[in-house]
Amino acid sequence: MKVIKVKNYEEASQKAFEIFRDQVKEKPDSILGLATGSTPIRMYELLAEDHKVNGTSYKNVHTFNLDEYYGLAPTHPQSYYYFMTEHLFKFLDIDLNNVNVPKGNQDIQAECDRYNTMLAENQIDLQLLGIGSNGHIGFNEPGTPFDSVTHYIELDESTRKDNARLFFDGVLEDVPTHAVTMGIKNIMEAKRVVLIACGDNKATAIKGLVEDEPTTSLPASILSTHPDFTLIIDEGAASKLDK
Repeated sequence: MKVIKVKNYEEASQKAFEIFRDQVKEKPDSILGLATGSTPIRMYELLAEDHKVNGTSYKNVHTFNLDEYYGLAPTHPQSYYYFMTEHLFKFLDIDLNNVNVPKGNQDIQAECDRYNTMLAENQIDLQLLGIGSNGHIGFNEPGTPFDSVTHYIELDESTRKDNARLFFDGVLEDVPTHAVTMGIKNIMEAKRVVLIACGDNKATAIKGLVEDEPTTSLPASILSTHPDFTLIIDEGAASKLDK
């Protein structure tokens, strides 16, 4: 595990941006694993700015997103496909045929099978992650087996409350109760993994990830066993670390 400690969210976003920009420059046909939520927004802004100013091209890049809310069509303003389009894809020269986000409004088992097949055929070069306050990665909530692949999952109330506050104007009832998510095994099969964590509310989960043995009660803890894992944390997220 490589740990990069920075002062704040802006610096964390800059570090992550540099890693992803360099990956695309070094391998123009990279397969990138992408995340949603509040954490990667600034990194995506920096990627868009770099493309506009410096011309870094994404025309041969393929992407796979971690997850999607169950029941939302890709055109829904709270869907993760819509999120990715509004925050990143529309600012790049990426071929939208190369963009992959799980479909939350399809036959769920068929969609999980389809996504697993695609991931098996397209090893991710660089996977981006955030972390939930309860230690989830993707939508793999506490208790998810480490050998899980893409699956349908019920969201913890804590996750729904966090997402209500950030994206649903505080209305918990508007947050879907289930999602489709890459499994932990899918995530661990990426060649490289980068996780960004910022803020005091992530400190307990980060302490468990860095200092404790892997446990399914803290899904992100398995990342400490990945052969090429980079953790980017700000002062708030690092505030409970003893090591």
